[in-house]
Amino acid sequence: MFKKVTVFVFSGLLLLNIYGCFAIVAGAAAGTGTAVWLSGKLTQQFNAPYEQTINAARSAVDSLKLTVVKETKGEAVAQIKGNYTDGREFWIDIRKVTEASTKVEVRVGGVSADKAASDKILKRIESYL
Repeated sequence: MFKKVTVFVFSGLLLLNIYGCFAIVAGAAAGTGTAVWLSGKLTQQFNAPYEQTINAARSAVDSLKLTVVKETKGEAVAQIKGNYTDGREFWIDIRKVTEASTKVEVRVGGVSADKAASDKILKRIESYL
């Protein structure tokens, strides 16, 4: 009896694990997903080319009247750093995932990150894509 229960529980956990992996793959295949808050950064993947995403980030920063202090751009990674409206620092990291998709990470604030402010910037970037 114990062996049957163990096999049943293990099978259920295996099924949940497979379903979870399928959900992640399906979400990645769909392209854009919901933003994820992790380690003080808000991260989201977009179905948009690298250059288009950089331009959308610039437009978002301009429309929010944020001050850009430094902008760097490489072949697959770009970063926009500046000051938020209240003086806190912000960072926008843009990474090329494929030719048609990018990953954007936004952080506002140094020691204590502000999720609401990061979300405001990320949503504005999304509106320009």
